[in-house]
Amino acid sequence: MKKATRLRVTADGVKGFFDRVHAHARKLDRGEELAPEITVSFESVSDLLRVLSAERVRLLRVAREKPVSMSDLAADLDRDTRAIARDVDLLEDFGLLRSRYERNPGHGRRRVIESRANTYHLVATI
Repeated sequence: MKKATRLRVTADGVKGFFDRVHAHARKLDRGEELAPEITVSFESVSDLLRVLSAERVRLLRVAREKPVSMSDLAADLDRDTRAIARDVDLLEDFGLLRSRYERNPGHGRRRVIESRANTYHLVATI
């Protein structure tokens, strides 16, 4: 799967969302092309910090390097596979990661975790 070139994580709430939509609409009205980008927006910095804990940021960093299986990710981070699975599910729900299943000969299927972007930009104003 092709990665987006940039993924922004912001804590600017509804106002920030509508400001971005208006800016994109103005660019499109002028005939400008929009850069490929994914934006994940939180209502507040505290919401953002609840989702992006230190352990989940470590997980994002490992997954950004290359696609990795759930068990390899748990081993790389020295964490329990169930805890990794919960974190991956949460980050996938917010659009920060994606997963797919691939054949694991002799063992059924395995879940492979991939980054959604080459870079993650965290924007928070306190």
